[in-house]
Amino acid sequence: MNLPVLKIGDKVATIPIVQGGMAIRLSTASLAAAVAREGGIGLIAASGMPFEELRKEIRLARKLSEGKGLIGINAMVAARAFLGLITTAAEEKIDLIVAGAGFSRDMFAVGREYGVAIVPIVSSLKLAKISEKLGAAAIVVEGTEAGGHLGTQRSIKDILPEIVAEVNIPVIAAGGAVDGHDIAELLKLGANGVQMGSRFAASVESNGAPALKEFYLQMTKEDVVQIDSPVGYKGRAILNPFAKLVLEGNPPPPITCDACLKRCSRSFCIIRALTRAQQGDVETGLVFTGANMWKIKEILPVHEIFRRLKEEIAQI
Repeated sequence: MNLPVLKIGDKVATIPIVQGGMAIRLSTASLAAAVAREGGIGLIAASGMPFEELRKEIRLARKLSEGKGLIGINAMVAARAFLGLITTAAEEKIDLIVAGAGFSRDMFAVGREYGVAIVPIVSSLKLAKISEKLGAAAIVVEGTEAGGHLGTQRSIKDILPEIVAEVNIPVIAAGGAVDGHDIAELLKLGANGVQMGSRFAASVESNGAPALKEFYLQMTKEDVVQIDSPVGYKGRAILNPFAKLVLEGNPPPPITCDACLKRCSRSFCIIRALTRAQQGDVETGLVFTGANMWKIKEILPVHEIFRRLKEEIAQI
């Protein structure tokens, strides 16, 4: 099977693979640039970053990518700083803005003002059509197999064909893809590109602590659970002591609140919980995961990940 290029607006990725934007600070310049150097699309996870930190990460990613591939950001619509984050990225002439955990019409105005491609994450045909009408350059269609916040309990394999048949903009499939066979299957279902989070979370260039990456390798299929996030969505995570407390309805409540979300149940502080995991605290941190991360058995450099993916796809 030959890989197609992925066109988003006037930008072209020679390899149709998008690295998922994983917060907090799991997807930073190093990872995004490594993916871009391979011809894919690397995303910096902007949520939880001060504006100036995001600006520096974008500039560093551009430098490290050596002019290859595309660099974008991923930001949560649910974040109170969402508009400021995407405006900062647009001012830096980012290649694309991917937005999930909610839906915002404001982002399309920012896209038009700065000439930046807007790529919403959607999980329904209704939102896919609305996105196209409002001017989205592409959409990420996310199924329940995805990691982190979920907008649906339906499989990507069920949602994808419905949406591909009804929209005329590029469709990037997300949820459950960890190898070349998964990518090929989603492309055959009509996707123009595939977004992968878990495989790149478990990479050398991922900004997760060594203890977090080792935790990924130790997990089993039975450790994949869904928790209720303070953001208002279900979240797919790895079962650990913290996730167990959340499932039992007894997570530690916030000691202080930075009011980082537009709406928050305040059952626990998700920013701090994700940060603890990123820093290697896999006991009291929240560890988000895709449904198939348990299949990953090695922490690999991004270059080797791409080499293997391309080899697996070529054999199909």
